[in-house]
Amino acid sequence: MQKEAMLYQTLEDDRVRCRLCAHYCKIDPQAYGFCGVRRNIDGRLHTLVYGETIARHVDPIEKKPLYHFLPGSRAYSIATPGCNFHCDFCQNWQISQLSGDYTPVNRTPSFPPEAVVGAAQENNCDVIAYTYTEPTIFFEYAYDTARLAQKAGIRNVFVTNGYMSPKAVEAVSPYLDGANVDLKAWSESYYATHCRAHLKPVLDTIRRMKEAGIWLEITTLIIPGENDAPDQLTDLTRFIAGVDENIPWHISRFHPDYRLTDAQATPMETLHQAKAIGEHAGLRFIYIGNAPADNTTYCPECGQPVVERDGMGVKNIRIKDHACGACGTRIPGVWE
Repeated sequence: MQKEAMLYQTLEDDRVRCRLCAHYCKIDPQAYGFCGVRRNIDGRLHTLVYGETIARHVDPIEKKPLYHFLPGSRAYSIATPGCNFHCDFCQNWQISQLSGDYTPVNRTPSFPPEAVVGAAQENNCDVIAYTYTEPTIFFEYAYDTARLAQKAGIRNVFVTNGYMSPKAVEAVSPYLDGANVDLKAWSESYYATHCRAHLKPVLDTIRRMKEAGIWLEITTLIIPGENDAPDQLTDLTRFIAGVDENIPWHISRFHPDYRLTDAQATPMETLHQAKAIGEHAGLRFIYIGNAPADNTTYCPECGQPVVERDGMGVKNIRIKDHACGACGTRIPGVWE
């Protein structure tokens, strides 16, 4: 469904400037933004994917991945087509790289915010996750849904590339409880080559979300020969620790996909080396994803397990009043 967009300005000759993400697209009449799902229609910017879910599922919150946010809870997860990145390694490219005028045979009827909140309640979900593609590009839909969800006592989380404008972060932060931000590399050339974007806006979003009080976790997909150099990982993890050493860092294993099928899967040795680098930088909670690993959360003071996981499942939680059940050390996160 078409709906007039938020966060844009009108320009001369019926052009518009989108102010939703860090591309700040200047869009001619009848043309699309970089994301392919926002269009200038007669001098007014419109979102083309309001209520147009291309995926909706019930997931464990650990799949986002969010490990310090209501562990063991269920997240009603939604996505629309489109993305403001064009990553050549995207593992959801079948839906993220569609434009707003896609017409698949199985296109479902519009699913408005009220329906999302109702479905979350029916499925006993404590969280709504805006995920799979990029929630920034379906911002109006996510924003309206999040406001309704908050009134219903349901938490909201973004799984995002972080390429948001300051105005977008400011607008959604009162309704956003958590986020997992992809920090894809510590390299401007990597962002330019692989994502057609820039690094700095992502770093700025991470800082702004932290300042806004949004619970934050960060994921880095490690691609051999592309972003796994020790000096890059050292700078990346020092940045995270400089924002907050308690931010959980998820190191994700790469598997060849989309347009990057000639690269090898990430060796386990590389993932463990990245974890050691992160620990040296001062990060207190590091997890390895997309690969067999011990992803138990341990108390950084006494070393006892406080959240034991088995894959995407949670076996045991030993946190009481936000603290380790063994020694009483506060464990950062959203636990209840």
